Amino acid sequence: MNFFVVIAATWFGTGFSPVASGTVGTIGAIPLYLLLTRLPVLPYLVVSALFTLAACWVSGAAERIFQEQDSGKIVIDEVAGFLVTMTGVTATWQTVLAGFLLFRFFDIVKPPPASYFDRRMKNGYGVVLDDVAAGVYACLTLHLAARFM
Repeated sequence: MNFFVVIAATWFGTGFSPVASGTVGTIGAIPLYLLLTRLPVLPYLVVSALFTLAACWVSGAAERIFQEQDSGKIVIDEVAGFLVTMTGVTATWQTVLAGFLLFRFFDIVKPPPASYFDRRMKNGYGVVLDDVAAGVYACLTLHLAARFM
């Protein structure tokens, strides 16, 4: 079981990147998004929500395996956040790039409530929910930009 938790938590090893593991993990999320983008919005949301719940459990289990809180090796949270970012977005190279950049920006800056989840929740939910919050900000920004462009 530990093997599968590590594979999922590191998103097939991208979390072992020696530099910018969160960025590399987000890049690793793009193929999953491209696969899911073929779904209508409601099933996309259901799959993303279930993925996020699974990511919370996996992140908590991975923290115990790695014996680190919010280990940089855990990047499944970036995958969940990127899926949130891209909700309802048509897949083009421009939207994927914009979503990637916006998500990374909000994930690094961590505006509230992302900063709350990051600092106060020391478990698998905290690992994931700050990225989900960043994904919501990025998604809203992406949709607003698309509307005015």
